[in-house]
Amino acid sequence: MTSLLEFISRRSPIVCTGGCVATNQPLATQIGLDILKRGGNAADAAVAVAAALNVTEPSSTGLGGDCFCLFYKAETKKVYGLNGSGRCPAALSLGLLKQQGFDEENPLPPTHAHNVTVPGAAAAWVDTISLFGSKKMSLGEILQPAIELAESGFPVSEVSAFEWKTTAHKLQSPSNKFGAELLINGQSPQHGQLFRNPSLANTFKTLSKHGKKGFYEGRIAQAIVQVVQSNGGLLDHTDLSSHVTEEIQPISTTYKGVKVWEIPPNSQGITVLMALNMLESFSVKEMGHNSADYVHTVSEVLKHSTADCHWFCADSAVVPVPTEELLSKAYSAKQVQHIDIKRASGDNKHGNPFDMGSDTVYFTVVDRHGNACSFINSNYMDFGTGLVPEGCGFTLQNRGNNFSLSNGHPNCLGPGKRPFHTIIPAIATNAATEDLLCSFGVMGGFMQPQGHVQVLLNMVEFGMNPQQAVDAPRFYVEYVEKDQKWHLYLEDGFPGKIVEDLKSRGHLVHWPISGYERKRFGRGQIITKGDWWRLNEIFSESNHVWWAGSDPRGDGCAMGYCRVNDCC
Repeated sequence: MTSLLEFISRRSPIVCTGGCVATNQPLATQIGLDILKRGGNAADAAVAVAAALNVTEPSSTGLGGDCFCLFYKAETKKVYGLNGSGRCPAALSLGLLKQQGFDEENPLPPTHAHNVTVPGAAAAWVDTISLFGSKKMSLGEILQPAIELAESGFPVSEVSAFEWKTTAHKLQSPSNKFGAELLINGQSPQHGQLFRNPSLANTFKTLSKHGKKGFYEGRIAQAIVQVVQSNGGLLDHTDLSSHVTEEIQPISTTYKGVKVWEIPPNSQGITVLMALNMLESFSVKEMGHNSADYVHTVSEVLKHSTADCHWFCADSAVVPVPTEELLSKAYSAKQVQHIDIKRASGDNKHGNPFDMGSDTVYFTVVDRHGNACSFINSNYMDFGTGLVPEGCGFTLQNRGNNFSLSNGHPNCLGPGKRPFHTIIPAIATNAATEDLLCSFGVMGGFMQPQGHVQVLLNMVEFGMNPQQAVDAPRFYVEYVEKDQKWHLYLEDGFPGKIVEDLKSRGHLVHWPISGYERKRFGRGQIITKGDWWRLNEIFSESNHVWWAGSDPRGDGCAMGYCRVNDCC
């Protein structure tokens, strides 16, 4: 199957002056652009895109999952954030799981109904519009294009069709009574085949008419509770009706004049910032892009930041997370001392910041006023649990699978607790002026922070434009519990001599990763304001043009428009 998808990219970056949208699906990109042209702002268009992607990529995203949002408001030059992740059912505990035979040694199957946490996306969509929207368009107007897409049908794109097929078994399970809502005659749709989802259209109509209550109470809530509890889960009406989106203060660090903003824990965005802090100690540019020295150094840095994140990142409303300490430059300098430029580390232990002397859709929208919305929405694993609430047209996430079942772990499962979250949107601003530099992200599980780091370095250190930055071959380092070793995956495009060099340093290398398997390296979208990434013209004055790139590993594209007087 992997040979069916060749990786050939020679795209130019999109350049425009009005508004711009970059998503993983052309139909969703067009819908976002239409909202901008009708007077909506970046937040309005982002929610319209989120809904459209629920229609076109139901295996990756939807109302049964969670989302996070970062919003750059041009008027104030400030970055705002929303945590749209849901919580563990109040009746679920480690003790109860132990009684049922589940523990750290015998974890829950990924699709078990106990892994359904409260879907946070619906509330966050509504709150994104309420807090950051233009106030010129109603929720109904914003969701209407997705409603029409679901009712009239759309031709399924290539990568989406592949992913639909590979996980259709979740929908076809005999215990999943309503999985057929996302199938055609019991099978996944093929590339180019028209697919309609009238049930999802009706769900959008209910959300449009009744807002958050239309989702977390009434018919939809009843269907969610029914399908979860009939499959052995404990999610109930109180869990749903008590859910709220959290307004959060984004966290940030600076890297060579660029201030990078991420969602704080329970999101893994802190991994990016810790890595960038450590990388400031190295002459990254002099190493050369994707050289053996570069891949080795960045991989070693990511090992440290990932290990720290996987221990410390948890629901900060329930357990203390030492965010300030982890992001201190002093702690990063200490962690750098453990990196051997000649030898790969096999250590997976987290640091100690107190001992001082450590499946998804991402898209981004900018509007003609200079606002930017960095948005990410996910079911976690493809189709999540696969469970479809009757008559709703979406699947429920399995985000609870990210809880630890170890009682002493900060991220251990607990009643009403939010799990560790992989999905992370990002924004970068000029550290000196707070002007917007870019809105960007890379979707794809635990690859996401590694993708953020690599794409950002591609621009800051190597002067790549946004499209080049997402085109470039990527690498991924992962600790595999089964053999308790770090594995390094290299995308097709790295030369063999670099592979041999990395092996000689002790890396367990997998290469070349090609075809559909490139999903491992994530799919990114990026929009920059101006051409600040040009190496000899950083922070230049030509900042009235939007530049955008969309990852060729997916089905999507970036699109923009120019207003007549914008180019004068």
